[in-house]
Amino acid sequence: MKIRDFSFDLPDELIAQYPPEVRGTSNLLVLDPKDKSIKHCNMQDFPDLIDENTLVVFNNSKVRKARLFGLSSETGGKVEFFLLEKLENNCWKCMVSKAKKQKKGKTFDFPGNLKGEILNQTGTNIRTVQFNRDIDDVYLDENAHIPLPPYIRRDDELMDSTRYQSVFSEVTGSVAAPTASLHFTEDLIEKINKRGAEIAYVTLHVGLGTFAPVRTENLLDHEMHKEEFFVSDETAEKVEKAVADGRKILAVGTTSIRTLESAWAGGKLKRGTQYTDLFIYPGYTFKVVNQIFTNFHTPESTLLVLVSAFAGKENIENAYREAIEKKYKFFSYGDAMFLTQQV
Repeated sequence: MKIRDFSFDLPDELIAQYPPEVRGTSNLLVLDPKDKSIKHCNMQDFPDLIDENTLVVFNNSKVRKARLFGLSSETGGKVEFFLLEKLENNCWKCMVSKAKKQKKGKTFDFPGNLKGEILNQTGTNIRTVQFNRDIDDVYLDENAHIPLPPYIRRDDELMDSTRYQSVFSEVTGSVAAPTASLHFTEDLIEKINKRGAEIAYVTLHVGLGTFAPVRTENLLDHEMHKEEFFVSDETAEKVEKAVADGRKILAVGTTSIRTLESAWAGGKLKRGTQYTDLFIYPGYTFKVVNQIFTNFHTPESTLLVLVSAFAGKENIENAYREAIEKKYKFFSYGDAMFLTQQV
Protein backbone atom coordinates (compact mmCIF):
# COMPACT_ATOMS: atom_id res chain seq x y z
CA MET A 1 0.00 0.00 0.00
CA LYS A 2 1.67 3.20 -1.21
CA ILE A 3 1.06 6.63 0.31
CA ARG A 4 0.94 8.16 -3.19
CA ASP A 5 -2.27 6.19 -3.72
CA PHE A 6 -3.89 8.67 -1.33
CA SER A 7 -2.97 11.78 -3.27
CA PHE A 8 -5.19 14.25 -5.11
CA ASP A 9 -4.85 17.62 -6.81
CA LEU A 10 -6.48 20.58 -5.11
CA PRO A 11 -6.62 24.11 -6.51
CA ASP A 12 -5.07 26.62 -4.09
CA GLU A 13 -8.24 28.74 -4.10
CA LEU A 14 -10.15 25.89 -2.43
CA ILE A 15 -7.91 25.92 0.65
CA ALA A 16 -9.94 27.89 3.19
CA GLN A 17 -7.94 30.83 4.56
CA TYR A 18 -10.75 32.04 6.83
CA PRO A 19 -13.70 30.39 8.57
CA PRO A 20 -17.20 31.05 7.21
CA GLU A 21 -18.53 34.43 8.26
CA VAL A 22 -21.09 32.73 10.50
CA ARG A 23 -20.14 29.57 12.39
CA GLY A 24 -22.34 26.61 11.53
CA THR A 25 -23.12 27.57 7.93
CA SER A 26 -20.53 25.50 6.03
CA ASN A 27 -21.37 23.16 3.18
CA LEU A 28 -21.89 19.54 4.19
CA LEU A 29 -21.29 16.62 1.83
CA VAL A 30 -23.21 13.51 2.91
CA LEU A 31 -21.77 10.21 1.72
CA ASP A 32 -23.43 6.83 2.17
CA PRO A 33 -20.60 4.36 1.50
CA LYS A 34 -22.99 1.40 1.17
CA ASP A 35 -24.95 2.71 -1.82
CA LYS A 36 -22.23 5.20 -2.87
CA SER A 37 -24.74 8.07 -2.89
CA ILE A 38 -23.66 11.68 -2.38
CA LYS A 39 -25.90 14.53 -1.21
CA HIS A 40 -25.03 18.19 -0.84
CA CYS A 41 -26.39 19.84 2.29
CA ASN A 42 -25.58 22.59 4.78
CA MET A 43 -24.49 22.34 8.41
CA GLN A 44 -27.93 23.57 9.43
CA ASP A 45 -29.33 20.31 7.99
CA PHE A 46 -27.10 18.14 10.11
CA PRO A 47 -29.36 17.51 13.14
CA ASP A 48 -32.09 16.20 10.82
CA LEU A 49 -29.64 13.72 9.28
CA ILE A 50 -29.02 11.98 12.60
CA ASP A 51 -31.16 9.06 13.73
CA GLU A 52 -32.83 9.20 17.14
CA ASN A 53 -30.81 7.55 19.91
CA THR A 54 -27.51 8.15 18.11
CA LEU A 55 -24.60 8.79 20.48
CA VAL A 56 -22.60 11.78 19.19
CA VAL A 57 -19.06 11.99 20.57
CA PHE A 58 -17.09 15.28 20.50
CA ASN A 59 -13.51 16.11 21.46
CA ASN A 60 -13.50 18.99 23.97
CA SER A 61 -9.76 19.70 23.84
CA LYS A 62 -8.85 23.39 23.74
CA VAL A 63 -6.08 24.82 21.58
CA ARG A 64 -3.19 26.36 23.45
CA LYS A 65 -1.70 29.61 22.12
CA ALA A 66 1.52 27.81 21.33
CA ARG A 67 3.42 30.19 19.00
CA LEU A 68 5.78 32.44 20.93
CA PHE A 69 8.25 34.89 19.38
CA GLY A 70 11.59 35.66 21.00
CA LEU A 71 14.47 37.98 20.18
CA SER A 72 18.03 36.63 20.15
CA SER A 73 20.01 38.15 23.02
CA GLU A 74 23.03 38.13 20.71
CA THR A 75 21.70 39.51 17.42
CA GLY A 76 18.19 40.79 18.16
CA GLY A 77 16.86 38.51 15.42
CA LYS A 78 13.26 37.31 15.72
CA VAL A 79 12.77 33.56 16.20
CA GLU A 80 9.54 31.58 16.47
CA PHE A 81 9.19 28.98 19.22
CA PHE A 82 6.31 26.52 18.82
CA LEU A 83 5.64 25.07 22.29
CA LEU A 84 5.03 21.35 21.83
CA GLU A 85 5.32 19.77 25.27
CA LYS A 86 5.83 21.03 28.81
CA LEU A 87 8.72 19.31 30.62
CA GLU A 88 10.18 19.64 34.13
CA ASN A 89 12.11 22.62 35.54
CA ASN A 90 10.40 25.27 33.39
CA CYS A 91 11.52 23.48 30.22
CA TRP A 92 9.52 23.03 27.02
CA LYS A 93 10.10 20.95 23.92
CA CYS A 94 9.82 23.48 21.08
CA MET A 95 9.91 23.53 17.32
CA VAL A 96 12.03 26.51 16.28
CA SER A 97 12.40 28.58 13.13
CA LYS A 98 15.81 29.15 11.46
CA ALA A 99 16.72 25.88 13.16
CA LYS A 100 20.33 25.57 11.98
CA LYS A 101 21.23 28.75 13.86
CA GLN A 102 19.52 27.78 17.11
CA LYS A 103 22.31 26.03 19.00
CA LYS A 104 22.84 24.99 22.61
CA GLY A 105 23.48 27.95 24.90
CA LYS A 106 21.74 30.59 22.79
CA THR A 107 19.44 32.82 24.83
CA PHE A 108 16.32 34.76 23.92
CA ASP A 109 14.11 37.50 25.33
CA PHE A 110 10.34 37.10 25.21
CA PRO A 111 7.43 39.41 26.08
CA GLY A 112 6.71 39.94 29.77
CA ASN A 113 10.35 39.72 30.93
CA LEU A 114 10.48 36.03 30.03
CA LYS A 115 13.88 34.63 29.07
CA GLY A 116 14.82 31.30 27.56
CA GLU A 117 17.97 29.29 26.86
CA ILE A 118 18.40 26.38 24.44
CA LEU A 119 19.59 23.32 26.37
CA ASN A 120 19.81 20.71 23.64
CA GLN A 121 18.69 19.56 20.21
CA THR A 122 16.36 16.56 19.97
CA GLY A 123 15.50 16.70 16.27
CA THR A 124 16.18 18.63 13.10
CA ASN A 125 14.13 21.62 14.26
CA ILE A 126 13.24 20.52 17.81
CA ARG A 127 14.95 22.10 20.82
CA THR A 128 14.60 21.81 24.58
CA VAL A 129 14.32 25.34 25.95
CA GLN A 130 14.56 26.28 29.62
CA PHE A 131 12.73 29.44 30.65
CA ASN A 132 13.47 31.57 33.70
CA ARG A 133 9.99 30.95 35.12
CA ASP A 134 6.88 28.91 34.60
CA ILE A 135 4.83 29.54 31.47
CA ASP A 136 1.13 29.08 32.13
CA ASP A 137 -1.91 29.50 29.90
CA VAL A 138 -2.60 32.97 31.32
CA TYR A 139 0.81 34.12 30.08
CA LEU A 140 0.29 32.45 26.69
CA ASP A 141 -3.16 33.94 26.25
CA GLU A 142 -1.65 37.40 26.70
CA ASN A 143 1.61 37.01 24.77
CA ALA A 144 1.48 34.09 22.33
CA HIS A 145 -0.35 33.37 19.10
CA ILE A 146 -2.89 30.83 17.84
CA PRO A 147 -1.03 28.06 15.97
CA LEU A 148 -2.73 28.19 12.59
CA PRO A 149 -1.62 25.41 10.22
CA PRO A 150 0.90 26.28 7.48
CA TYR A 151 -1.63 26.03 4.65
CA ILE A 152 -3.41 29.06 6.13
CA ARG A 153 -1.06 31.61 4.63
CA ARG A 154 -1.63 34.59 6.89
CA ASP A 155 -0.86 35.73 10.41
CA ASP A 156 -3.35 34.88 13.11
CA GLU A 157 -5.98 37.54 13.81
CA LEU A 158 -8.09 38.38 16.84
CA MET A 159 -11.07 36.38 15.55
CA ASP A 160 -8.93 33.21 15.36
CA SER A 161 -8.82 33.16 19.16
CA THR A 162 -12.48 32.13 19.13
CA ARG A 163 -13.02 30.68 15.64
CA TYR A 164 -10.09 28.24 15.92
CA GLN A 165 -11.71 26.86 19.09
CA SER A 166 -14.88 24.82 19.35
CA VAL A 167 -17.75 26.34 21.36
CA PHE A 168 -17.40 23.49 23.86
CA SER A 169 -13.58 23.49 24.14
CA GLU A 170 -12.69 23.03 27.80
CA VAL A 171 -9.39 21.25 28.48
CA THR A 172 -6.30 23.11 27.23
CA GLY A 173 -3.59 21.02 25.61
CA SER A 174 -3.87 20.87 21.81
CA VAL A 175 -1.41 22.56 19.47
CA ALA A 176 -3.90 22.30 16.60
CA ALA A 177 -7.68 22.38 16.63
CA PRO A 178 -9.82 19.25 16.38
CA THR A 179 -11.28 21.00 13.36
CA ALA A 180 -14.45 18.96 12.77
CA SER A 181 -15.77 20.47 16.01
CA LEU A 182 -15.40 24.02 14.68
CA HIS A 183 -18.62 23.65 12.66
CA PHE A 184 -20.88 23.31 15.69
CA THR A 185 -22.78 26.07 17.50
CA GLU A 186 -24.73 25.97 20.75
CA ASP A 187 -27.90 26.07 18.65
CA LEU A 188 -26.88 23.05 16.55
CA ILE A 189 -26.01 21.09 19.69
CA GLU A 190 -29.40 21.97 21.17
CA LYS A 191 -31.10 20.74 17.98
CA ILE A 192 -29.11 17.49 18.14
CA ASN A 193 -30.40 16.99 21.68
CA LYS A 194 -33.97 17.76 20.62
CA ARG A 195 -33.59 15.23 17.83
CA GLY A 196 -33.32 12.59 20.54
CA ALA A 197 -29.60 11.99 20.16
CA GLU A 198 -27.23 11.74 23.11
CA ILE A 199 -23.97 13.67 23.43
CA ALA A 200 -20.70 12.64 25.06
CA TYR A 201 -17.24 14.20 25.25
CA VAL A 202 -13.74 12.79 25.17
CA THR A 203 -10.47 14.74 25.39
CA LEU A 204 -7.63 14.09 22.97
CA HIS A 205 -4.89 16.70 22.81
CA VAL A 206 -3.94 17.14 19.17
CA GLY A 207 -0.20 17.09 18.50
CA LEU A 208 1.67 18.26 15.42
CA GLY A 209 2.10 14.62 14.41
CA THR A 210 -1.57 14.53 13.40
CA PHE A 211 -0.70 16.76 10.46
CA ALA A 212 2.83 15.53 9.79
CA PRO A 213 3.32 14.19 6.26
CA VAL A 214 3.88 10.49 5.72
CA ARG A 215 7.52 10.33 4.61
CA THR A 216 7.68 6.62 3.82
CA GLU A 217 6.80 5.35 0.36
CA ASN A 218 5.19 2.26 1.84
CA LEU A 219 2.25 3.42 3.97
CA LEU A 220 2.67 0.66 6.54
CA ASP A 221 6.24 1.74 7.27
CA HIS A 222 4.94 5.02 8.70
CA GLU A 223 5.42 5.39 12.45
CA MET A 224 2.48 7.08 14.15
CA HIS A 225 2.94 9.79 16.75
CA LYS A 226 1.60 9.40 20.29
CA GLU A 227 -1.19 11.60 21.63
CA GLU A 228 -2.67 11.86 25.11
CA PHE A 229 -6.38 11.34 25.65
CA PHE A 230 -8.84 11.07 28.52
CA VAL A 231 -12.12 9.18 28.88
CA SER A 232 -14.45 9.98 31.79
CA ASP A 233 -16.61 7.43 33.60
CA GLU A 234 -19.71 9.18 32.26
CA THR A 235 -18.60 8.94 28.64
CA ALA A 236 -17.45 5.35 29.01
CA GLU A 237 -20.84 4.34 30.42
CA LYS A 238 -22.67 6.08 27.56
CA VAL A 239 -20.52 4.39 24.92
CA GLU A 240 -20.78 0.95 26.51
CA LYS A 241 -24.56 1.23 26.74
CA ALA A 242 -24.86 2.45 23.14
CA VAL A 243 -22.77 -0.48 21.91
CA ALA A 244 -24.79 -2.95 23.98
CA ASP A 245 -28.05 -1.50 22.66
CA GLY A 246 -26.86 -1.61 19.06
CA ARG A 247 -27.24 2.15 18.65
CA LYS A 248 -25.24 4.26 16.22
CA ILE A 249 -22.10 5.94 17.51
CA LEU A 250 -21.19 9.05 15.54
CA ALA A 251 -17.65 10.31 16.11
CA VAL A 252 -17.05 13.98 15.38
CA GLY A 253 -13.53 14.24 14.00
CA THR A 254 -10.66 11.82 13.56
CA THR A 255 -9.46 12.54 17.11
CA SER A 256 -12.72 11.23 18.57
CA ILE A 257 -12.45 8.17 16.34
CA ARG A 258 -8.91 7.36 17.47
CA THR A 259 -9.87 7.89 21.11
CA LEU A 260 -12.85 5.54 21.01
CA GLU A 261 -11.13 2.87 18.95
CA SER A 262 -7.97 2.99 21.11
CA ALA A 263 -9.77 2.78 24.45
CA TRP A 264 -12.14 -0.06 23.53
CA ALA A 265 -11.08 -3.46 24.89
CA GLY A 266 -13.01 -6.50 26.01
CA GLY A 267 -16.40 -4.90 25.52
CA LYS A 268 -15.50 -1.92 27.70
CA LEU A 269 -14.13 1.59 27.20
CA LYS A 270 -11.04 2.12 29.36
CA ARG A 271 -11.35 5.09 31.67
CA GLY A 272 -8.80 7.75 32.58
CA THR A 273 -5.70 9.25 30.94
CA GLN A 274 -4.15 7.14 28.19
CA TYR A 275 -1.97 7.43 25.09
CA THR A 276 -2.58 6.29 21.54
CA ASP A 277 -0.43 5.74 18.49
CA LEU A 278 -3.19 3.87 16.66
CA PHE A 279 -2.81 3.95 12.86
CA ILE A 280 -6.08 3.26 11.09
CA TYR A 281 -5.70 2.27 7.43
CA PRO A 282 -7.72 0.18 4.93
CA GLY A 283 -8.34 -3.28 6.31
CA TYR A 284 -8.91 -2.01 9.87
CA THR A 285 -12.07 -3.30 11.56
CA PHE A 286 -13.87 -0.54 13.46
CA LYS A 287 -14.97 -1.71 16.91
CA VAL A 288 -17.02 1.25 18.15
CA VAL A 289 -17.57 3.97 15.55
CA ASN A 290 -20.13 3.46 12.79
CA GLN A 291 -20.71 7.05 11.61
CA ILE A 292 -18.20 9.86 11.06
CA PHE A 293 -18.44 13.64 10.81
CA THR A 294 -15.17 15.11 9.53
CA ASN A 295 -13.44 17.81 7.51
CA PHE A 296 -11.77 17.37 4.13
CA HIS A 297 -8.17 16.28 4.71
CA THR A 298 -4.82 16.98 3.11
CA PRO A 299 -3.39 14.68 0.41
CA GLU A 300 -1.22 11.77 1.54
CA SER A 301 -2.16 12.27 5.21
CA THR A 302 -2.97 9.66 7.85
CA LEU A 303 -6.33 11.42 8.27
CA LEU A 304 -7.26 10.80 4.63
CA VAL A 305 -6.12 7.20 5.03
CA LEU A 306 -8.35 6.86 8.12
CA VAL A 307 -11.55 8.01 6.41
CA SER A 308 -10.68 5.81 3.43
CA ALA A 309 -10.50 2.86 5.81
CA PHE A 310 -13.99 3.68 7.06
CA ALA A 311 -15.80 4.54 3.82
CA GLY A 312 -13.68 2.83 1.18
CA LYS A 313 -10.90 4.44 -0.81
CA GLU A 314 -12.91 4.67 -4.04
CA ASN A 315 -15.88 6.26 -2.28
CA ILE A 316 -13.67 8.90 -0.67
CA GLU A 317 -11.97 9.61 -3.99
CA ASN A 318 -15.36 10.10 -5.67
CA ALA A 319 -16.59 12.33 -2.86
CA TYR A 320 -13.45 14.49 -2.91
CA ARG A 321 -13.63 14.76 -6.70
CA GLU A 322 -17.23 15.98 -6.49
CA ALA A 323 -16.43 18.36 -3.64
CA ILE A 324 -13.72 19.94 -5.77
CA GLU A 325 -16.11 20.24 -8.72
CA LYS A 326 -18.69 21.91 -6.44
CA LYS A 327 -16.04 24.33 -5.10
CA TYR A 328 -16.14 23.11 -1.51
CA LYS A 329 -13.55 24.65 0.79
CA PHE A 330 -10.92 22.28 2.23
CA PHE A 331 -8.91 21.71 5.42
CA SER A 332 -9.17 23.33 8.88
CA TYR A 333 -11.51 26.25 8.12
CA GLY A 334 -13.19 24.45 5.23
CA ASP A 335 -16.41 22.53 4.69
CA ALA A 336 -17.47 19.21 6.21
CA MET A 337 -18.40 15.64 5.34
CA PHE A 338 -20.80 13.20 7.00
CA LEU A 339 -20.12 9.50 6.42
CA THR A 340 -23.42 7.88 7.34
CA GLN A 341 -22.25 4.31 7.72
CA GLN A 342 -19.24 2.06 7.51
CA VAL A 343 -18.43 0.14 4.34
